[in-house]
Amino acid sequence: MGSFVISIDAELGWGFHDLPDPPTDRLDAARSGWLTLLDVLDAHDVPATWAVVGHLMLETCDGVHADHPSIGGWFGRERGSWRDRPDLRFGTELVRAVLDSSTDHEIACHTFSHVLFDDPRVTREIAGAELRAAADAGRSLDVSYDSLVFPRNAVGHRDLLPSYGISCYRGRPSEPSIRPRRIAGKILATIAPGRVDLVEPTVDEFGLVDVPPSLYLFGFEGTARTVAEALGVDPIVRQAKRGIDRASREDGVFHVWLHPNNVRTKRDVRRLREIVEHATRRRSETGLRIETMGDVASRIRRRVRSDEYGRRLTPSE
Repeated sequence: MGSFVISIDAELGWGFHDLPDPPTDRLDAARSGWLTLLDVLDAHDVPATWAVVGHLMLETCDGVHADHPSIGGWFGRERGSWRDRPDLRFGTELVRAVLDSSTDHEIACHTFSHVLFDDPRVTREIAGAELRAAADAGRSLDVSYDSLVFPRNAVGHRDLLPSYGISCYRGRPSEPSIRPRRIAGKILATIAPGRVDLVEPTVDEFGLVDVPPSLYLFGFEGTARTVAEALGVDPIVRQAKRGIDRASREDGVFHVWLHPNNVRTKRDVRRLREIVEHATRRRSETGLRIETMGDVASRIRRRVRSDEYGRRLTPSE
């Protein structure tokens, strides 16, 4: 029996502040999408890992961050065009909504200001400052972290994580072996019957548990999605159901992820509901585990300790 995991990159404006032309539609949907996503999960008692940018847990700031080392101009948008946009910079009430939920959600680290840890300009000093500032911001809401999601899945500076209490992270997604270029090919490749791979969490050289993702829930959009839905199928829902069904029968983890700002329309909500409802049915019918990243990591660590204990008790030949 496997498990189903949902991780959520909760960023508001911080997910786009370094881009020259941030997508207005997703920025405008970020706060409402957060609460809608929480409502869908809570309606079915489905826990998720909410990876929250630490700056969202501040009540206020001057935008200068003089004592915080960073790439030149990193906080420029906060100091400039977003100076009067607290809705994009702060989100304590949204984090509290997750904490106050009756569902056992996990709050994970998403760094302090969405720094990309694989950027060669991001030194150990900057990475450490990001982790430290995120931990400090979390303490204001009595939050501590076991898990981390690297912004844009840019894995780096893993050796620093244990010093900040982090023992688990979402690793890099596997690259699809086929990348259809034409819309028709993309649709057929997605909706055709096929195998959905589960992931196997591993322990890396730093003793951290890597829980890689299986499927991005909003990686099939635009014209291709519109055409597929006109044919009566949401390809992502179909893929997600296959993954959930496989996790109901086999060992392994089916790990999906998304952003609150992906939830913009009724059809986005419908996609989420169908996936969550299918998972809860399989939980009821088969005993499928629905876990957070932290739950998975705890289970893997227990298994590793048990294996090591067993080896110690095995007489040498």
